[in-house]
Amino acid sequence: MKTNVGVFFGGRSTEHEISVISASQAMSAINKDKYDVTPIYISKQGKWYTGEALLDIANYKDIPSLLKKVEEVYMAPQYGDYNLYRVKKPMFSSAVLTTLDVVIPVLHGTNCEDGIFEGVLETIGIPYAGCNTLSSANGMDKITMKMILQACDIPVVDYVWFTDKQWFSQRDALIEKIESKLGYPVIVKPANLGSSVGIGRAVNREQLIEKIDGAEIYSTRIIVEHMVEELQEINCSVLGDCDEYRTSVCEEPIKSGEILSYEDKYMGGSKGAKGMQASQKRIPAELPDEVTKRIQFLAGETFRVLSCHGVSRVDVIIDRSNGNIYVNEINTIPGSLSFYLWEATGIPFDKLMDTLVDLALKRKRESGMKTVSYDHNIFNLGAGVKGGKLGVK
Repeated sequence: MKTNVGVFFGGRSTEHEISVISASQAMSAINKDKYDVTPIYISKQGKWYTGEALLDIANYKDIPSLLKKVEEVYMAPQYGDYNLYRVKKPMFSSAVLTTLDVVIPVLHGTNCEDGIFEGVLETIGIPYAGCNTLSSANGMDKITMKMILQACDIPVVDYVWFTDKQWFSQRDALIEKIESKLGYPVIVKPANLGSSVGIGRAVNREQLIEKIDGAEIYSTRIIVEHMVEELQEINCSVLGDCDEYRTSVCEEPIKSGEILSYEDKYMGGSKGAKGMQASQKRIPAELPDEVTKRIQFLAGETFRVLSCHGVSRVDVIIDRSNGNIYVNEINTIPGSLSFYLWEATGIPFDKLMDTLVDLALKRKRESGMKTVSYDHNIFNLGAGVKGGKLGVK
């Protein structure tokens, strides 16, 4: 029997549509001779659906019509239950629609890539590709990520962070801290979003206030970073686990303005292009060998210290004024799964998907060797339970 791969995508996220595109590409690439593919679409309302109609990306132009062609499903939060259940059970058939063997999450952004969905999979215990709950959360939150990288001597630009409530209660003090520590220009970002959503550049106090007011709409935590003015942005993908991984060739994304925008990343500057692979870029990036190797090293170290798994993309900044290289962020489930970088490195998309399935099964085998409980029952020791009572009155 073929391995049944459940591909989850969509989600309650500002990057919902990008996830649909990435998943469509991934499902098309999976070797159908080796795997059965079960698409599971998570709507913006958080409901799960499956069905053949989800495999045609043209159907997403009319979501209400699409949902009439598919079936609402769920998984039980019970360890070892890999079944996909029908919400509406037919009268004379099983509630079990299919059983999944492994999951590949192709979800981007908040509520999807930040450890929340990964926690569901951990609870069920099903093998899945990609970062676990901890590394997903740390990789998604730009503040926590930078703290960890700094502690591991991985260079990042100077920054100031605060909560939305601090912004409203301590605005003057925060502005003074930003101006004294960072100066202008700065980049303002929501701490836990990707795809350039909510990001803005500020060159003075008025713009700073405007950009922070815009960013706090999306997140409770805000980060303001020193902006490297003579910057060159370079991306590198990493594949494997934190103990054994490889890095891809580097790419240089081409931006149309001062900041790489959502349109630059996913629409190639036009309405016709779709997905991260459609953005304008140079592959491989035109860099001296020693710079390429340094970026690949930093990408690998970022992947390692955050305990990542599967395929990620690490984005770095080169300061052309002095040659310094800084890690900007990691995308733990990158757009298009960075397949175009791996194809340029010599790994076709179908082989990339093979590798993700293999990594998921390998991690499940290894985790099964760890002790998670003791074969002792303290209630049989006769000592009672301190601070509590057993029995029902």
